[in-house]
Amino acid sequence: MKTLFVICGGASSSSSSTFAVLLAAFIIASCFLFQINQALIIQTKNNFTAPALFAFGDSYLDTGNNNNLPTVGKCNFPPYGKDFPGGIPTGRFCNGKISSDFIAEELGIKELLPAFLDPTLGPQDLLTGVCFASSGAGFDPITNNLTSVLSLPDQLKLFMEYKEKLKMIAGEERTRTIISESLYILSSGTNDFINTYFSTPFRKFKYDIPSYVDFILGLASSFIQELYNMGARRIIILDIPPIGCLPSSRTIAGGKERNCAEKYNQAALVYNSKLPSLIDSLHKKLPQSKIVFVDIYKPVLDIIQNPNSFGFDEVRNGCCGTGNLEVAILCNPLVPVTCPDDSKNLFWDSIHPTENGCRVLTTMIIKQHINGGF
Repeated sequence: MKTLFVICGGASSSSSSTFAVLLAAFIIASCFLFQINQALIIQTKNNFTAPALFAFGDSYLDTGNNNNLPTVGKCNFPPYGKDFPGGIPTGRFCNGKISSDFIAEELGIKELLPAFLDPTLGPQDLLTGVCFASSGAGFDPITNNLTSVLSLPDQLKLFMEYKEKLKMIAGEERTRTIISESLYILSSGTNDFINTYFSTPFRKFKYDIPSYVDFILGLASSFIQELYNMGARRIIILDIPPIGCLPSSRTIAGGKERNCAEKYNQAALVYNSKLPSLIDSLHKKLPQSKIVFVDIYKPVLDIIQNPNSFGFDEVRNGCCGTGNLEVAILCNPLVPVTCPDDSKNLFWDSIHPTENGCRVLTTMIIKQHINGGF
């Protein structure tokens, strides 16, 4: 899911060589023009139509953009991806598909949402959307620098490059239609609290929680306005889940009993409580926008408090190793997968949901928000 649990910036210059390699492929993109009309008239399973899906933010949506970055925020190695088609570790922080894939699939757009920096990306992939999210990213510049990942401004630069490549395939007019009628989803903020505010001294001595939330929301507002200026109109913003209940948070700040770390959850609630006001103000500034706030805090907490009602047996630990701390490089080929049936676990590693966890949460989001939100 970003972060659904967000912990899982480098400069966008790392992508330039990839784009050079892809340029030749884009020149022959006329072979794929027949797909454009299909991309423009997709009818989703929930009576919501969109030509494409675009994902921004952190690891809850990242489908592999970090694979070739010099960062520890990557997972393109086993046991990640063990249940992905072909058993391939793609850079998704999961045993299989993640929320961005399920959203694309549930909306009838395509089965998988590829990473824009995937070197195998073809022209036909661009017509129905790509992922720009980067695991470990946040709104706070310090958050991105801590792990050398793609910042939100970096992701906007990639989106600009995407638009130029799309014009080569679809032309100016159809590109404008795809950009304006597509769905955009943003997951960010969790890493700012988990990785930066609570884990380093760089912000906590200058900001209390409410003032840090205001600082983060100011950066979020700037990002959304920039995205709007680049043509986006239909935007979904995910709030922050109960980050104190992540297995790693329980271990680090939950005491001997590994209870949910309440100070983490309270920070998330302060952020979430102010997000609707931000969206209201953006609607006034951006008159053609349709921005939808999606609450994932409550659905995730509902699963954690009533796991059996959602088909889960384990919600305190991940499947990788002890399940208490292992994530990224700590969850590697030498670490055993300890879940007899990972579909019964909410968490895959100590931060991110299993494929089934992502599937259940995505279904809840689609039913509650997207179908009626636009």
